[in-house]
Amino acid sequence: MQQDKIDFLAIGDVFIDTFIELEDAQVHCNIDNENCTISMNWGDKVPYKSATAVVGVGNAGNAAVAASRLGMPAGILAITGNDDDGQKISKHFDAEKVSRLFMKQQDGVPSNNAYVLKFGPERTILVKQEEYPYAVPLDLLKAHKPAWIYFTSIAHNTLQFHHDLAAWVKSNPDVKMAFQPGTFQMQLGAAELKDVYEASYAFFCNKEEAQRILNKPTADFPELHAGIRALGPKVIVITDGPKGLTASGEDGQGYFLPMYPDPKPPVSRTGAGDATSSTICVALHLGLSLPEAILWGPINSMSVVQFVGAQGGLLSKDKILEYLKNAPENYKPTKIF
Repeated sequence: MQQDKIDFLAIGDVFIDTFIELEDAQVHCNIDNENCTISMNWGDKVPYKSATAVVGVGNAGNAAVAASRLGMPAGILAITGNDDDGQKISKHFDAEKVSRLFMKQQDGVPSNNAYVLKFGPERTILVKQEEYPYAVPLDLLKAHKPAWIYFTSIAHNTLQFHHDLAAWVKSNPDVKMAFQPGTFQMQLGAAELKDVYEASYAFFCNKEEAQRILNKPTADFPELHAGIRALGPKVIVITDGPKGLTASGEDGQGYFLPMYPDPKPPVSRTGAGDATSSTICVALHLGLSLPEAILWGPINSMSVVQFVGAQGGLLSKDKILEYLKNAPENYKPTKIF
């Protein structure tokens, strides 16, 4: 699909994820049920229940599809291989009404594939991001300027692309950029990506990632929000798994919101964070205040974890509003700083 209007442009690598549901494994966690590891007998033939391929995923793909289903004209800036998998990914975005105006296929490099070892609702992802020649498409951005850019996980050969994108956003202050860093972007450190943080209007990560970015392993939410805000973003959302999320806005006030209750035990948590952050961006674009906008995110996340893969449970705007209307009494933001 090649619509001219793109209000939400997701930027980052896209994948085909193959979910391999393990039959037998052992999970070991510390006393507070965090920092878990999974083990299997090395050298054995390890049985598995099923293998399911999910097309067009990854942080950017998930965000673009979430925005599209919520009714916001969405596009994707990504590169795939010029291969069968690339064709599958293109067809998927066409079916989801995500514009491919900014998408390219590259000869001689395969499309990205990831392998997800799933056991219960949790997973470990085996990932290899191919080195595609990303460049900021200035002419396309001028002709189809988005209201929002959602910049997220991308391969490690793209440092100059980061700087060029930040420069473009700074020169176009009417465009809001959301930054949800991936592994490589966090490894680079905040100093190397100083311009990206400064160009970002909204920022999303989880608590452990914020501690890692700021090199403050024991910091709690008020200090984490203050630290990220000092880097440049004006709207900051830091999630804490099933415990909930915290958010702070341009006025510096911080809120806590519990997770929307799961209707039944989660099937897979893959894509939960992407659903939360991209949905909040859409709500902000629609003019909701931050305390109102954050209510939308965990609802989409709650739905996503009921499915294998990151997109099967993504909701329409009407379904979000329906869940919100029937939300439990305690599902409301509480001011915490």
